[in-house]
This record gives sequence, C-alpha cells and structure tokens, in this order.
Amino acid sequence: MATRKPSKGKSRKKPHKSERPLIISLARLCLVAGIWMSLVVGLIVAWYAAELPGIIDDPHFERKYAVTVQALDGSTIARYGELKGVSIGVEDLPPHLIYAVLAIEDRRFYSHLGIDPVGIARALYNNLTSNTRQGGSTITQQLAKNLFLTPEQKLKRKIQEAILALWLETQLTKDEILSAYLNRVYLGAGAYGIEAASRVYFNKSAKELTLQESAIIAGLLKAPSRYSPQANPQRSAERAKVVIASMKDAGFITEEEAQNSTLRLDQETRPVEGTGERFYSDWIVSDLTTLTGELPSDMVIETTMIPEIQKVAEEAVKRVLDESGEAKKASQAAVVVMDTDGAVLAMVGGRDYRTSQFNRATDALRAPGSSFKPIVYLTALEQGMRPSDMVVDEPVKYGRYRPTNFKNEYFGEVPMEFALARSLNTVAVQLAYNAGVGNVIDTARRLGVKSELQHDLSIALGSSGVPIIEMATAYASIARGGFIVVPYGIIRIKDTAGRLVYERAPFASERRIASEQSIANLIYMMEGVVQTGTGQGAAIAGYRIAGKTGTSQDFRDAWFIGFSGNLICAVWVGNDDNSSMKAVTGGSLPAAIWRETMTTALRVAAQRNTLKPMYSNRPAMNGIDGLINRLLAEPATNQ
Repeated sequence: MATRKPSKGKSRKKPHKSERPLIISLARLCLVAGIWMSLVVGLIVAWYAAELPGIIDDPHFERKYAVTVQALDGSTIARYGELKGVSIGVEDLPPHLIYAVLAIEDRRFYSHLGIDPVGIARALYNNLTSNTRQGGSTITQQLAKNLFLTPEQKLKRKIQEAILALWLETQLTKDEILSAYLNRVYLGAGAYGIEAASRVYFNKSAKELTLQESAIIAGLLKAPSRYSPQANPQRSAERAKVVIASMKDAGFITEEEAQNSTLRLDQETRPVEGTGERFYSDWIVSDLTTLTGELPSDMVIETTMIPEIQKVAEEAVKRVLDESGEAKKASQAAVVVMDTDGAVLAMVGGRDYRTSQFNRATDALRAPGSSFKPIVYLTALEQGMRPSDMVVDEPVKYGRYRPTNFKNEYFGEVPMEFALARSLNTVAVQLAYNAGVGNVIDTARRLGVKSELQHDLSIALGSSGVPIIEMATAYASIARGGFIVVPYGIIRIKDTAGRLVYERAPFASERRIASEQSIANLIYMMEGVVQTGTGQGAAIAGYRIAGKTGTSQDFRDAWFIGFSGNLICAVWVGNDDNSSMKAVTGGSLPAAIWRETMTTALRVAAQRNTLKPMYSNRPAMNGIDGLINRLLAEPATNQ
C-alpha cells in the first residue's frame, strides 16, 4: 500500500511574545505609572497635610498696629500701619458689592468645592497664549492662604492651600467663607477688610457703598497700591470700569446699570486733593515711639492741627507757585503756622506730597537770610541799645569780609529801627560785631534755634542753614513776650478702646529769655518792617503785623516770618537743588503766601475766641519822630 508523502508547505509556528499587541503593553505601563504617580502624589499630599493640624490650630494673621492721626476737630488726617475694620456679614452688604467681588475674583464661587478646575484651566491657557497673567485661586483658597499660610510662592504652599480650601468648604458655608474673606483681605492704605477700606477711602460704612464705589473697592483686590483711589484716582477709575464690565458679562447687572455707573466714574473722578496734610501727620508720627514705646495696640492721636488753616496754607502755596513759580524759577515752598503756646496749627512741607514726601518745613536746612536779623537786633537791644539810637549805614570791612546792601544803596546815619525796616546789611553786621557773635548765637539758642550756626559775622545775614520750624519757634518766643516756646503737635494719644496712653502736660514756661523792654522794642521795630519797610506785601488790613523778610545770597532762599497776636507764620520759597530764583525776595512770593494763610488763620482764631492781642510796650521816641518819619517815607526795597 502506497504511503502519502507529507506536504511540502511551511509548518505553522506559535507567535513570539514580542509580537503581542502593543496596546496591551502600553496599558500595563500606564497602569503601573499611574499607580506609582498616585503613590508619590499621595505621599506628597500626606507629607504636607501632616503639618496642617498645627497650622489650623494657630492661624496666621499678623499685622502692624494702626495709628490714626486726627486734627483738632476730630477729623482724620491720616492712618499708618494696618487698620482692621469691624467684621461684617455678606447678608449686611449691598448685593452690588458682593457681585463686584465675585465678578472680578471668582464667578463660580457658589458652584465649586473650593478648587475650580475650570478656572485653573482658563488661567493656564491664558498664561500660555498671552502676555497677561491670571491666577486660578478661588476665594476659598485665598482665605486659606490669609488665615493659615505665608505668602511665599512655593509648591508646598500651593498644595497646602488647595487641601485647606477643600477642608474649609466642609467646615463653613459659602456665605461664611465669603464673609471671612471680605473681613480679612488687604485693600491698601493699611486697611484690612471691606469695612476698614470703605471707611478709609469713602468715609462711610461698607453697607452704604454705591455700585461705582463697590467697583472701586473690588478693583483694589488685584493690586491695592496700584489702583488706590487716593494715590492713583484715574487708574482706579479705569480698573473700576473693568470690574463693572465683568459684572455685566456675568449677568449681575444690566447694560443700562453698567453704562450709568461708568458715566458716573468719569464724572466723579477727580485728582486727589489735601494730601499736603500728610506732611503734618508724618511729622507727628516720626517720633511717636519716644512717647509710647512699642505700640501696644491700635492708637488714635489727637493733634493741634486746624484743618481750615492747613487747607488754606496748602492752597496758598499751590496758587502762588502755579501763577509765578515758573517765571520766577521757584519750584518749592514750605509753611509753618504756630500759636505762642507752641501748638503747630498747620504745616506744609512742599508743593506736592505725592511727588515728594521730603518735609522742607522740618528737615531742610535753608539759609534764613535777613529773617535772622531780629535775633541780631534783640542781642543789641539786650545790651542797652534803643530803636531810636543812630547807626551809620555805609560800606564796611572786617578782614576779608565785606558785606554790601541790597542794590548797593547806603543811607548814612539812620535810626536803628529804620535799619531793620529797610533790612540794611551793613548795620546788621556792625551790630553783630559790637554785640559779639557768640552772644548772637546765644540769643538764637534761647529763642529756640538748635541747628549749628557758623561762628562768624556772616551769621548777621542769616548764612547758616536753619529748619523753617526752628525759625518759626524763635519768632513765637518773641511774640510771646520773651518767654520760651516749645513746638508740639500731639495733645493726647488713646487706644481704640478710649484708654489714655499719653497726654501732654500743660506747658507755659515763665522762664524769660529776654527782657520785657527789649522784646517790646523789637516787636515795635518789626511792625515797622510791615508798615513802611520790606514787608509791606504781608500787611493785612485791621491787624497789627510784626515780621521780617529774608533773602539769601543769589536769591537761593526767600522768607517771610511774622506774627499777629498769638499767631505766627513762617514761609520759605526756593528750590531743592539750591539753584537761584529770578529776583524772588522775601517781600514778594513768601509775603503773598503768608498774607493769604494768615488772613484765614486770624479769622479762624477770632471765631474760636483764641486770638490774643499783640504783645506790646511801645518805647518813647526821644524827640526824633520827625527824622524817623522822613526816612521811613522813602520807598523801600523788598529784600
């Protein structure tokens, strides 16, 4: 029987392991990687979460104690530090305020669980595709950060923030979370919380905010300093318009409400005014710790500042410099208004606080020029001279020092009172020489000048730099009748509960620093400066005014300092770089600022029944009235 031969076809082999479907291998790899990734993420979360019980038990909310500076009438001048407002619930706030915050910060707040994946994805996409940057943090996450964490930008903090946000959502209702956030968030100007910010920016409760005011507050959340309505009103208004547009897009307000609110922002936005009062408040807080030590709590400081006088002093500086500053090459000015008891009633440290916070009233050393001459004359009077004594106005030489008069005018033999009224330089130098430079410096010290004074004859012409407030103090001591005056601004300090922390003790030193007759003679002579001399531009109808002009070398400084009754005002005009002005003398721009400021100050003092009569004991003229009147009738320069 024939046998069938086997087929020559290929035999079938079993498939090799390497030929298994690739998808199975990838699936296994992804599964393993996912398990390991989950374990790693779980360990990281567990590691960082291990710290959370301690963090939750010790919430992080530190702030600097706040200092509120008040004027004499109780109005707020400025706030320093960080102010915490009264806690307020969302149920008590106007709906448009809530909508403004949600529209710009977290529209899905009431629907997410503390973390918003949609918001994170949207922020990530925006950050990858545009030059602008968005954050994906929810309000709950921001509250978690504010309550428990530091502001450091690290992965650890972001993970803990997310965990805490989820935890907070299980512990509090949405309204409670939003209330806590609004009561703690920082909104600039030292204000923590929506109520504090409303008081600082609008002087009203958050319950009373309008729609556009709410938009301004909500706009601060992105960058409080950048969008401050105090420092940057235009930028604040533009940011508020973005908030209003977001409210409309979210359906929180209608198109008509959005248009009306935007229009009101355009109409109501004005440049910030009144920031000049910060010169005064900065001076008040500059040495606060010497009175209180380290602040134990929030403080309220009651001061001597009178807002009406402060405002007119600021306006006078602005008006005079706006009108004449450019033509006269004068860019800065400073003003101090005092009472003879030492109370500083107003202070302007410069033209614009926003552009320069340097306080020229207290910190600048400027040559007082001829406004220093009353100190020289008082020294001579103390040594026995009288206003009617004759002196010789002529060119003089003391070694290499050769002082000259303004415009090189010389009058020959004249009474001493005429020499002061006309601000004759050669006579002042002769008086200083005869009285002794050391004695002149001693007189200045007794009157309240503490700055270093050059020990040479140029002191007679006010060559040494002196702060405006020290010159004002010296004139206040003269106006008080020769008794020492110590300037002050703080009346008392209380904590927010009303407990007294500090109160200034009554100070009325009876220590005489110059004789009664010498002071009376000097005041009489200084009245002549305003009546017929270089200070006529400062005259105010119906008031006796005593004062002195001052102009330093090359017109670098121009002063007028004067008083009426118990009110003293010192004005300086010049440039920070010490450059020369264009023929600006003490009898021109400074006298104009002085007259405008003191006209209001005298009226306010009269209304408050605090204006006192001028200290006076007019001396006899010893039979030479005719000569004096003839000399004083000649035209005076405005040195």
